[in-house]
Amino acid sequence: MKTDKVESNEASALIDERIRELADWRGETLARLRKIIRQADPEVIEEWKWRVPVWSRGGILCTGETYKQVVKLTFAKGASLDDPSKLFNASLEGNTRRAIDVREGEQIDEKALTALIQAAIELNTSHSKK
Repeated sequence: MKTDKVESNEASALIDERIRELADWRGETLARLRKIIRQADPEVIEEWKWRVPVWSRGGILCTGETYKQVVKLTFAKGASLDDPSKLFNASLEGNTRRAIDVREGEQIDEKALTALIQAAIELNTSHSKK
């Protein structure tokens, strides 16, 4: 399995494989987060870097890491995003990234996450237009 950047179709297949491999609440949670991200903007690109799913548009939006206790969405430029719904609950001390840790049984505010993804896309694409 490749650990660096791979083509989008292959990356999507690797993400599918990761979800199947987990075969527990983490796989279900990652699949739900992935669906929200993809619905937020159909032009989002799926990538596979550092052995984790990566979603990009105009640059990296977020990664989807899975750990024993959490599924973590780390936003590459999260510190620059408004988070009125207070979804960010991890990596709050950094100057750049912010993360959302989702634990088993926790509900995901889909509307707020969609808004956060769209804000990250706007941030990335507004910088790439300059």
